[in-house]
Amino acid sequence: MKFCSHCGTQCEDNAVVCPACNQPLNAAPFALDPNDHTAEFNVKDISDNKVVAMLPYLLGIAGLIIAILMSGSSDYIKFHVRTALKFTVVETLLGIVTIFLCWTFIVPIAAAVCYVILFVLRIIAFFQICNGKAKDPAIISGFGFLK
Repeated sequence: MKFCSHCGTQCEDNAVVCPACNQPLNAAPFALDPNDHTAEFNVKDISDNKVVAMLPYLLGIAGLIIAILMSGSSDYIKFHVRTALKFTVVETLLGIVTIFLCWTFIVPIAAAVCYVILFVLRIIAFFQICNGKAKDPAIISGFGFLK
């Protein structure tokens, strides 16, 4: 006999669909988020280091330096330092491109929109830390550097 992973009902061995909930028997009950790395970290590490992990998102480069100095053996802080460093690199590159192409009309406007998007992503990352999560932000996760 096998059991439904969705509702726990006992089913026949040759059943393909659960008779109680009509879910496929070999399907996972939920989809995993590939950008969520929370399960990779110790719960105590997360709870002890939330405040330090917030610093890079709140204070920029100064917060990065403070978090690096205070990270010690905390993998949770190191994860958020790498993520915040990606933000800093992208913002710096965006600033350099904007300076070189400031004579155009569209580039400064597009850069301002990109800065607003990055600011919103930093806020989202900050609130995810408040909830004890370790998730890669939406756009920043696509950049392969600083793994």
